[in-house]
Amino acid sequence: MLSNTIEIYTDGACSGNPGPGGYGIVMKYKDQRKEFSEGFTLTTNNRMELLSVILGLEKIKKMGCEVIVYSDSKYVLDSINLGWVYNWKKKGFKDKANVDLWKRFLLIDKKHDVKFVWVKGHASNKENNRCDELAVAASKSKNLITDEGYELICKK
Repeated sequence: MLSNTIEIYTDGACSGNPGPGGYGIVMKYKDQRKEFSEGFTLTTNNRMELLSVILGLEKIKKMGCEVIVYSDSKYVLDSINLGWVYNWKKKGFKDKANVDLWKRFLLIDKKHDVKFVWVKGHASNKENNRCDELAVAASKSKNLITDEGYELICKK
């Protein structure tokens, strides 16, 4: 890792899918380390996986940073690394899930030099395992909030 690179580890969790869910984020820069998590009353695992990536990127205060995002979500990483999300955008996101989050991702994606790296979930990656712990704990907390994007979809 380059010394000026920000590392973001992300994970999402959901019990029931849909059901109560949460995300976990670990951010590392030089000797600094921060953790973030939050839980939602009703959501999906894919939404929490994607939201964790978005929020991690949104927390970077300075523009144009070198960033490595680590995730165990093939849904998120394949959508980005294989260019699917950019094609979905060109086609107006017709029949795609989580459009609200993908549009939010596209607003933050180009603000940094980001590399997306897949890590095996529930394996030997200490930070990914910590993100999983954070996400699961958040999904079980008593202070769950509403995933408004998901709730709007459910009401249609």
